[in-house]
Amino acid sequence: MHRVALPVTDGTPLYELAAACEVFGADRQLAGTWYDLMICGEDGAAVGGWLTAGVSRGLEALAEADTVIVTSCRDPEEQPAPALVEAVRAAHDRGARVASLCTGAFTLAEAGLLDGRRATTHWAHTELLQSRYPSVTVDPGVLYIDDGDVLTSAGKAAGMDLCLHIVRTDHGTAVANALARTLVVPPHRQGGQAQFIPAAVGHGRNHVLSGVMAWAADRLDQPLSVRDLAREAGMSSRNLARHFHAVTGSSPLRWLHDQRVRRAQELLEVSDLSVEQIAARTGMGTATTLRRHFSQQLGVPPEAYRRTFRTA
Repeated sequence: MHRVALPVTDGTPLYELAAACEVFGADRQLAGTWYDLMICGEDGAAVGGWLTAGVSRGLEALAEADTVIVTSCRDPEEQPAPALVEAVRAAHDRGARVASLCTGAFTLAEAGLLDGRRATTHWAHTELLQSRYPSVTVDPGVLYIDDGDVLTSAGKAAGMDLCLHIVRTDHGTAVANALARTLVVPPHRQGGQAQFIPAAVGHGRNHVLSGVMAWAADRLDQPLSVRDLAREAGMSSRNLARHFHAVTGSSPLRWLHDQRVRRAQELLEVSDLSVEQIAARTGMGTATTLRRHFSQQLGVPPEAYRRTFRTA
């Protein structure tokens, strides 16, 4: 049987741990042989802040596993537990496939397993992961990444997406689909986690661009150019670009494009306007243009986004 190890340390969050246990630890009759799950780590560790874990194997048992699933860390601002980092590294060195759920990516990165690879984590912590481990190429827009012997997932529910992907890889699509039906979850979700990231604040009140940003946000249905923005801000186009990069990290046109997509998201969520009408109100011109830019930025077409986030 394929042996899956789940390491548990004091403070391990419960959500992703429970999801992995449900997928790999339950007695499934979906395939000829299922997984042999072992929970390794600190006996009596507090899981989820209140549940005491009874663990019979230490972290050194990770080296016996075929697959190691590293769930979320207690606080990504803290350094991962050295003993866990070393055990995960040793398991990988012995040939184990290693996967992280949510902020478990910080443990993999600390172990050096993500160096030179693409990886992801919860969208709220992608910038921290990238700054702390610059040799990792962090992709904030996907639900999970399969890089062969090392896999990473985005936050929370995306951990289930990755677990189902592992089952699909090991046992085929039919088995993964049957498991998804049992768990009452989609076997594969459209798009990435970009669609779940809250819309960035369009403008503030405490910087030189706040006025022109508010002005532009009120006129997204109109054709606006960098020259228009510069004229409203009372500065040259070059100076405007410099300030935009300092405040937003992007160009004026990039910021304007992002605002149009964000406005389209809002209208899809709270209005009954057609995609054609939303395209006009956001300055996208045509429904085809809106669909193209929306899908490129969020990974799903407008219609799919509306079905997911429509407010009753």
